[in-house]
Amino acid sequence: MDTKQRATAAYEKSESSLHELSQWLYDNPELSYAEHESSARLAGMLTEQGFAVEYPAYGLDTAFAARIGKSGPEVVICAEYDALPGVGHACGHNIIAAAALGAGVALAPLVDELGIRVTILGTPAEEKFGGKVDLIDAGAFSGAAAAMMVHPSTRDVVDPNIIAIAELDVHFHGKTAHASAYPQLGRNALDAFVQAYVNIATLRQHLYPTDKIHGIIVSGGEAPNIIPDYTHSSWYVRSQTAERLAELLERVHACFEAGAAASGCTVEIEKVGHQYEEMASNEVMATTYLDNSRALGRDMVRGSELPPSETGSTDMGNVSRIVPTIHPMLDIHASPHVNHQAEFAAHTVTPDGMRAIRDGALGMAWTIIDLAQRDLWSQLG
Repeated sequence: MDTKQRATAAYEKSESSLHELSQWLYDNPELSYAEHESSARLAGMLTEQGFAVEYPAYGLDTAFAARIGKSGPEVVICAEYDALPGVGHACGHNIIAAAALGAGVALAPLVDELGIRVTILGTPAEEKFGGKVDLIDAGAFSGAAAAMMVHPSTRDVVDPNIIAIAELDVHFHGKTAHASAYPQLGRNALDAFVQAYVNIATLRQHLYPTDKIHGIIVSGGEAPNIIPDYTHSSWYVRSQTAERLAELLERVHACFEAGAAASGCTVEIEKVGHQYEEMASNEVMATTYLDNSRALGRDMVRGSELPPSETGSTDMGNVSRIVPTIHPMLDIHASPHVNHQAEFAAHTVTPDGMRAIRDGALGMAWTIIDLAQRDLWSQLG
């Protein structure tokens, strides 16, 4: 057998366990930085597979680093396993985690022959806060030659359009009063929020297709006959680049401040977690992965072929600014259901979801084999 066939055989020995892992994660969703059982289960499986596992790792309770290989270039394969509130694994992080472990298992018997080191890095809190940025700051990617992961989607895309994002919590403060008897004494913090929301809705008419603003109200008052003295809302602001995002944030802040001024309230704008950067997919790695994915029977398109407004965000973008990185998207054929819907979450544990684990794991493993055997490291930039 050639090297890729041997990697496939190694993967297949653990395939049923990887399917069970994905199902277990689906059944037991945990939110950002609370992934205690999930991270422990993944770390335990990698220990059983002969990896040297550091857990917890890099100062984060739910991060881990599972390493194998004695010398040579290090490739970091990122595993995500946090879920979304209300809809569980509706972004398919159960598939991401299982595919990452699958790639590691496929490569484990080959690392010394290939002259590489492989690290399966458990990266918490992608959905909120940005755990990979904390890991970057702690040195988890220092010295890495390459980094990669795969992500379930409704398309097969080797280099998706991934844009920058900032998360904000906005707090309006006013003054309570009896809403009927003494309305003149109140300062309505809910009015401040509503006015700000309308301001942003108006702003949307004048944005690029890759500028995105989404918001929800978290707290809006206690009773209709009490003028609300406090509202809390949560917002995501996205743009094509970090530079454009900085410009857009100024205008968004102005919308909040205008809402406060119009209602006689005050406003606090709080940054939540880390800002995510836009993705810079490495061309050599993307082309190599594309060829391997086609060999596995999964043809992929390039992000440049998609509408510019069809975008998302991830803290893997921050990784791509410091390490050659790819982040392919794998179609699990859930359409018309899409990411962040409960129906998409349910589809992650169908045969289509299990096929994505296999294709993702082997696509990454075969790509790493090519990087090593063709000595492409110096071409990654």
